[in-house]
Amino acid sequence: MWEYLENIIVLQDVRKVYRVGNEKVIALDSISLNISKGECCCFLGTSGSGKSTLLNLMAGLEKPTKGSIIIKNLEIHKLNERKLTKFRQENVGFVFQSYNLMSTLTALENVSIPLTFKGIPRTIRDKQARKVLKGVGLGTHLKHKPTQMSGGQQQRVGIARAFVSNPEIVFADEPTGNLDSKTTKEVMDLIISMTRKNNQTLIIVTHDIDIAKYADRIFYIKDGRVEKIETINAKN
Repeated sequence: MWEYLENIIVLQDVRKVYRVGNEKVIALDSISLNISKGECCCFLGTSGSGKSTLLNLMAGLEKPTKGSIIIKNLEIHKLNERKLTKFRQENVGFVFQSYNLMSTLTALENVSIPLTFKGIPRTIRDKQARKVLKGVGLGTHLKHKPTQMSGGQQQRVGIARAFVSNPEIVFADEPTGNLDSKTTKEVMDLIISMTRKNNQTLIIVTHDIDIAKYADRIFYIKDGRVEKIETINAKN
């Protein structure tokens, strides 16, 4: 079983307002929450509920209009872009709905990208990429390019890329949105098992209640607010 330690993510009175012409659109309205190290949390809501905006704020891709976002005791909303980029490289992995693979690169090269940004020598990053690709069941697809793989295989490459640098936090934005039900289960089982094994914190954003049930806690997002929090797996 996994262990829950200190809070790794803390949001305090977070608000996000966009301007559309002369109108103000409130995407997030006074959200406060804590996420523990090693916890799997899901933000569940319909399109336009604010769940993706919430992920973007926690990942440092956008700034809040008001409030604090504290990750690993660091106020990331106060960091400049250079420091934010460094923070993401050192601490964060992403799994995307649309895979976001480079079409001209092989599976091995795609997975190696985060290690390239960290300045790791090619021989070492290729070794790490091979290991994680083997771990997601693609040890025989190292030289395959995205067009030579199924959707499920491409998402496994995306998962391998997210985990290759062993980040403390993994953000998964609709990670199975383009997959059939059988492949969805395989991919979710894989993501959960990898985060449990390494005691990583996993944040899933989805509109699918079946995906949400993989989490320890579900945050129901509606109209930019946390409407309800449901505990699925109690803390040890």
